[in-house]
Amino acid sequence: MSMSMVHPSVHPIEAPPLTDHAIAIPRHTLKDTQGMPGTLGGFLLRFLQFSFAIVSLSVMASTSDFPSVTAFRYLVAAVSLQSLWSLSLAVADIYAILVRRGYRNIRVVRLFSIGDGITSTLTFSAACASAGITVLIGNDLNDCAQNHCSRFETATAMAFMSWFAASPSFILNFWSLASK
Repeated sequence: MSMSMVHPSVHPIEAPPLTDHAIAIPRHTLKDTQGMPGTLGGFLLRFLQFSFAIVSLSVMASTSDFPSVTAFRYLVAAVSLQSLWSLSLAVADIYAILVRRGYRNIRVVRLFSIGDGITSTLTFSAACASAGITVLIGNDLNDCAQNHCSRFETATAMAFMSWFAASPSFILNFWSLASK
């Protein structure tokens, strides 16, 4: 076969010249709603999730008798996971804000959505279980004199607040994933 018989299938073409309009395109699109990953609202939600989870964990860990109740141990485990997840995504949000780029990769948004769904479900179920135990101890058994009812109630309330802050993150991530 001779060289004259080879026909390339791709021909180089010149790129169109850049205009001032093409350079001024913003990096964020209209689909970046506050509260989604990589936005200031998303960072604030992550910060609230982390703060409430840490307060819940600290208050529960300050009691000496929380390990005696399975629901309270579950609450400590759930808010520990929630705080680690929220802190790691808050750092990712700070990075995205600093480099002025949103998260548009479907795999990243899927990971955020699944992680938010799992951690918020665990936090909510642990808060509900702990609330049931605090009602049992305080109202049904009238045994608050020997227990730390106010601390248990505070830790449970902070876990619910963490869940309230995690729910918008999950909904916005899931909505973003569904709209792609």
